[in-house]
Amino acid sequence: MRRLVPLLSALLLLAGCTGSPDGEAPGPAPRAERWQPEPGQPWQWQLSGRLDPGVDVPVYDIDGFDHQAAAVDDLHRRGRKVICYLSTGAWEDWRPDADAFPRDTLGRGNGWEGERWLDIRRTDVLEPLMAARFDMCRDKGFDAVEPDNMDGYKNPTGFPLTAADQLRYNRLIARLAHERGMAVGLKNDLDQIPELVGDFDFAVNEQCAQYTECEDLTPFIEADKAVFHVEYELTTEQFCPLAKRLRLSSMLKKYELGAWRRPC
Repeated sequence: MRRLVPLLSALLLLAGCTGSPDGEAPGPAPRAERWQPEPGQPWQWQLSGRLDPGVDVPVYDIDGFDHQAAAVDDLHRRGRKVICYLSTGAWEDWRPDADAFPRDTLGRGNGWEGERWLDIRRTDVLEPLMAARFDMCRDKGFDAVEPDNMDGYKNPTGFPLTAADQLRYNRLIARLAHERGMAVGLKNDLDQIPELVGDFDFAVNEQCAQYTECEDLTPFIEADKAVFHVEYELTTEQFCPLAKRLRLSSMLKKYELGAWRRPC
């Protein structure tokens, strides 16, 4: 689950789903043609405040709704790869497509104002909505997607979600990204890493050092896939030695995920 206070996003129109000229959905981009983040790459994760494009790192992770193509283009000119942050497992009442989600797909609150868990079993409804969001990321030029709230089955969502439901949904999310030529990261969901490491191109994790969970992420490193990791409450002296040993891309951030960062 995302551990930060959600932010008001600027309204924008979502791009519609597009297919190939003959009407068939495009096949997934081969792994060799997608961006493949490597273990140990430094990164910047900024979801609040005025975007600071001047951090000298090869990877940026920014909100997909809040930033236009011009911001992505600017980061590309600076030599950065850019990840599109989206919530795919929870509803957010301030997003421009919030009214498109049927009320019966909305569960309990996930602990953050304006957010409610989604019934991920309802792929008949959620797949086209998420496809439109992924189209938006692709059309803005993002290289990858960070889908958040991807472990609802481990939380009191209000729905009887199972591990199988979560695996099915997470693989759907990975497929939607790959069909659009983008890489995709597994956010948290540590228990399902063994089953999902082959479906995702990298991982994003919050506070694995604080909760003694970082070893669970080693399947990604062993597969030569990056693990982008942040801590909020520890000092760099407390977690960086472990992060370096495990080859994690680690830094200290504040909960609001502004521009400030302290890398290992």
